[in-house]
Amino acid sequence: MFQLTCRIYFQNGKTLSSASSIYEQVGGLPFFERLVDRFYQGVVTDQVLIVLYEDPENLVKSRQHLTWFLAQYWGGPMLFNENRGHPQLRMRHMPFRIGNLERDRWLVHMLAAVNELVTDDDIRGAMTEYFVKAAEHLRNDTGLPISSAEYPR
Repeated sequence: MFQLTCRIYFQNGKTLSSASSIYEQVGGLPFFERLVDRFYQGVVTDQVLIVLYEDPENLVKSRQHLTWFLAQYWGGPMLFNENRGHPQLRMRHMPFRIGNLERDRWLVHMLAAVNELVTDDDIRGAMTEYFVKAAEHLRNDTGLPISSAEYPR
């Protein structure tokens, strides 16, 4: 059964959970490694997305960073913070043009991975909701320093 996790964030990035985290419920780091592997199976064949990567022939670092981030976000160890610092997702993605098409292609592959690997409906719903919001948040094609889903396009 899915349990909501109440997180309290501290300045050092550590969290305190009041219940079993999604990280624990899905099986920990091995699950996130599989999720990222499945996601990148789609990315490597996607001509819209693959050109955004610095080295499309070697995605080892990109895979590792995404695995660390997702594991951390869903309640696992603070691997991303420990290895890369604060995630600062918008800042890290600013060098790449991310518009509607890029957002949608990213979601196709991530949601395919989620739908294939997540068996619990509540967890699948929580992940889907997060990924849709995160993908929109990373759009940077409006010409504004910070864009939002509410901004007319």
